[in-house]
Amino acid sequence: MAQKKFIVVAVEYFTKWVEAKALAKITEKEMINFIWKNIICKLGVPRVLISDNGTQFQGKTIMAWCKELKIQQNFTAVRNPQANGQTEVTNRTILQHLKTRLEGAKGSWVKELPGVLWAYRTTPRSSTCETPLCLAYGTEAIIPAEIGEETQRIAQYEVAKNQEERIFSLTVIEEKMDVAYARILHHKGAHDEKL
Repeated sequence: MAQKKFIVVAVEYFTKWVEAKALAKITEKEMINFIWKNIICKLGVPRVLISDNGTQFQGKTIMAWCKELKIQQNFTAVRNPQANGQTEVTNRTILQHLKTRLEGAKGSWVKELPGVLWAYRTTPRSSTCETPLCLAYGTEAIIPAEIGEETQRIAQYEVAKNQEERIFSLTVIEEKMDVAYARILHHKGAHDEKL
């Protein structure tokens, strides 16, 4: 197995859900596999894919594949990675957390990546005040600290009521998404004023 040196990161703009994968090489085939397995099979076909200008995103095969799936490809300017600001911020956060996890212990960053993604997905984002997991899946995760503890959520869980609660949570998630969208617009407006 080849040494993994690269990481590919995808961020869903609205929910802030992050998918990432460690790769030995970045090729057009690897990008198609990543988009298929980590985006389409989990979240559905995106309408727009924003990426850098790398050849792995501009090859004939991936461009034809995106066209077939009706995925609009947008590319950031070569000297303007900020145009894909959400992903750039997420990349910095992931790298910072990987460095922090590796400071006190020897280990491979590849092994730490799932834990970093878990932490990111279960931490409320400042722009939405919600966790990406909640906005993507309509529920909060039971985190490892809650296992074995009698938290209110665990204590009140009953299998028979699960379906009823799930239907209610789908109603609540729509409201949360509306509020999160308003927060994103406000956050973007404040950011744009600074420019």
